[in-house]
Amino acid sequence: MRTVLIIVFDGVQSLDVTGPLEVFAHAASHDGGPAYRVRTASLGGAAVRASSGLTLVPDDDLAAVDTSQLSLLLVPGGDGARRRLPELVQWLREHASRASRVASVCTGAYLLAEAGLLDGRRATTHWSRCEDFAKSYPAIDVDPDPIFIKDGDIATSAGVTAGIDLGLAFVEDDLGRDQALTVARALVVFLRRPGGQSQFSVQLTAQVAKSTPLRRVQQWIAEHPAADLSVEALAGRASLSPRQFARAFAAETGMSPGKYVERTRLEAARRHLEDTAEGIEQTARACGYGTPEAMRRAFLLALGASPAEYRRRFRPAPSSQ
Repeated sequence: MRTVLIIVFDGVQSLDVTGPLEVFAHAASHDGGPAYRVRTASLGGAAVRASSGLTLVPDDDLAAVDTSQLSLLLVPGGDGARRRLPELVQWLREHASRASRVASVCTGAYLLAEAGLLDGRRATTHWSRCEDFAKSYPAIDVDPDPIFIKDGDIATSAGVTAGIDLGLAFVEDDLGRDQALTVARALVVFLRRPGGQSQFSVQLTAQVAKSTPLRRVQQWIAEHPAADLSVEALAGRASLSPRQFARAFAAETGMSPGKYVERTRLEAARRHLEDTAEGIEQTARACGYGTPEAMRRAFLLALGASPAEYRRRFRPAPSSQ
């Protein structure tokens, strides 16, 4: 059984704790028993008050924890993480590297960074804190886009619910895709959220249209990225003139039809590269680019990486179990 320790402190974001905890608690080993033993600990073993006002009573005192026995040491975020309590930072500096894996959720990355654990690594945090995080820690390669990043034995994730995504990724690494999918279904979440790896997915940044015809067009675009998604074709689906459609779509979603289609196709291609073994040409056709070169230009412009490089960076490694 793998042991996971989640650190808690005053001002912690409660969902950063309970989201990953529920993922690990739902994971079963091959014989049907629990796959993880999850513990919580604080400085002195004291109860802590989350940023929401919830009181959390930890299992252990950090001083009594043997980190060499940990499969994963998880550091959540919240207002308390950004305070970078010196005693907690010192504990991390002295003990974290002995755990098999270390991870942070949201602004928990500040604690790892303050302890020097992220120097020279690629990392992320909540999108709203990335600029400050990069300025505060110039030795870290901060990427504001991904939901989570694994760099060797240390992982960082984006805000709040991204801790669930990261937890599922660990379950997939440890127990295989089928078990991770079982946990995702039990929690009624995506194993791979529709926006793929991005914190800035079109589903999160664009508004949902108020009118039913335009909502249906948005759904059609997401489900048929390889279809004719010209303004004329989409306007026909909404029973509007192209001019009326373009104006109404931009007003209700905050994004022009062309930009919405462009971003949706990019996300579809990213998911395709992450989740399938199909070639670049097949991916380009399936996602509406027509040619691999057109998709390559779109990737370089938006992501600064070719489709092949993106796949190497983000496609999960096959489970060894």
